[in-house]
Amino acid sequence: MLQVIRERLSGPAVWVIIGLITVPFAFFGIQTFRTSAGDPTVAKVGGENITEGQVQHAYEGRVRQFQEMMGENFKSSMIPANFRDDVVNEMVQEAVLREHAHSGGYSASDAAILKTLETIPMFQKEGKFDKEAYAQALKMQGMNAPAFERQLREGIAQDQVREAVLNSAFVTPAEAAAAWRLAKQERGFSYASFKAADLEGAISISDDQVAKFFAANGDKYKAPERLKVQYLELALDALPPAAAPEKSVLKTLYDADTASFSTPEERRASHILVSVGADKAAAQKKAAEIKAKVDAGGDFTALAKEFSEDPGSKQAGGDLGLVRKGQMTPKFEAALFALKAGEVSAPVETEFGFHIIKLVDLKAAATKPFDDPGVQSQLLAAYRKKDAETRYKDMSEKLEQLAFENSASLEPAAKALNLDIKVTDWFTRKEGTGVASSPAFQQAAFASEVITGGENSKPVIAGSNKLVVLRKSEYQPPRPLKLDEVKEAIRVELKTQQARAKAVAAAEAMLKEAAQPKAVFADLAAAKGVSVTSPGSVKRNAEGVDKEVLKAVFKLPRPTASGISYGKAVLANGDVAVIALSTVRDGTPSPADPAFITQAGQLKDALAGVEFAGFKSLIEKSMGVSRSKAKAADLAAEAPAK
Repeated sequence: MLQVIRERLSGPAVWVIIGLITVPFAFFGIQTFRTSAGDPTVAKVGGENITEGQVQHAYEGRVRQFQEMMGENFKSSMIPANFRDDVVNEMVQEAVLREHAHSGGYSASDAAILKTLETIPMFQKEGKFDKEAYAQALKMQGMNAPAFERQLREGIAQDQVREAVLNSAFVTPAEAAAAWRLAKQERGFSYASFKAADLEGAISISDDQVAKFFAANGDKYKAPERLKVQYLELALDALPPAAAPEKSVLKTLYDADTASFSTPEERRASHILVSVGADKAAAQKKAAEIKAKVDAGGDFTALAKEFSEDPGSKQAGGDLGLVRKGQMTPKFEAALFALKAGEVSAPVETEFGFHIIKLVDLKAAATKPFDDPGVQSQLLAAYRKKDAETRYKDMSEKLEQLAFENSASLEPAAKALNLDIKVTDWFTRKEGTGVASSPAFQQAAFASEVITGGENSKPVIAGSNKLVVLRKSEYQPPRPLKLDEVKEAIRVELKTQQARAKAVAAAEAMLKEAAQPKAVFADLAAAKGVSVTSPGSVKRNAEGVDKEVLKAVFKLPRPTASGISYGKAVLANGDVAVIALSTVRDGTPSPADPAFITQAGQLKDALAGVEFAGFKSLIEKSMGVSRSKAKAADLAAEAPAK
């Protein structure tokens, strides 16, 4: 037991430490690798099974983290369709590292764990660990101290494995220089464009061509499966506000949080600052002389404008405005709050110099009374917000329970929670409108338990504080499309194919002509009736140049001393560019240049990443990792409400 940690650790949201120490715990939590009877295996790493329940737990944790990170900006559509597959892969990789760390004898001492925790600000309270906060945070996450400390120890051991590989990567000066020359290389070129769209007008596609193409490729023309679902939507902001409570309830809230309705004492201060400089005694003497002038009846504002060395307040006669406790340095604050209105302090030394402080005015602390209309409104809003959050939490749990217990219908949950059963329009696995446009919603709707099992889905996170449970209403499986339904689309497709083929043929013909001695690129382009574009000398990341053209330019061989290097690029829209590369100028390495040093570091990091990926692949193969062939879509589709 790490009793010293339990005595010193503090801070809210203790589980976040897991993510700061190592990847798996942030994603999966303490309970991730526990097993339960009857839980199907998704993957096996050595002698360890990763079950569907563990994957679901990890998936839910990641979704919640993402939602908390994004806050009000969270949309369920942000969760990609392969999100669950990513979770499984990461769990496998972490299990591989854990097994390797254990078999390799990696370990973390109590001192190492404590040292790691001490570096994390969120675990500090006034700069120190706090036992009560630690215990409370673990309780909130359903953890206990021994389990937390065991997982933390394992996480640090896995980090040791990572660091042992990553820190072994290095880049030689020659490699860094070569990378710089290539990265900063500039190439001068021109290109002529053959536009596929311009060639379509001369192309005619007959009905016979369409029919033949359909006969040969009819299998690819299918209407996708589609679905209509019934669903219940529970949203925090749609809950009716609670009735106003008895005044005694609001009074309790008021008494518990009076500080929210209070303004602290504020003091309007002016000062004259004498900077210390190289001669502290001289500065102190000057401050005393100015104070004597004030005591003799001198005008403080005028003296501040004449003598103060604070550029921020000098022209305002030393005025610092209203000051609250905690806003100034301790010595300045102590002197200011010891003055009576109109009094001037003796010179006060701080790290900025010597201050002569005047308390111009005092605004006493004030607390708005309970009966103030603004206070009443604020208290009622706070009461209703808390009430709605409590109801939403309770209703979320009840929705999950009722949807599970009455898996053949949404009626019991709708009736118990006073929710309307809504119905979507038709949607597919990739396209839908409204709530059905969300990938998470689509994934849940097309899960096997909904499509074939006829069951209610698990709750789907449909936005910030919004849950949806759905079930199949109508389903249409994929069906072959008839020729009449696709003939015009085929005609367009064939015309596009032929136009693109003509563009490629014209470009290749021009390339052959360009290879002839004394060929002039501009003349060849003019003869073909195509325009020439000359971007000039560009770098690899140049903007304003088509990415396919740029990619082809930097793949061409260097031109000879008396020639030009030719090539072509097929653009995404079907256009074809014939490229004439005329110049290549390498970057000039400068080892003292900060940018060069930064790039060398980035190259080292990239190599380290490649080496670590190879290392993980190697040890994964040695452990005999196997994965279930079950599709992610057939697993639970979304994180349930908690």
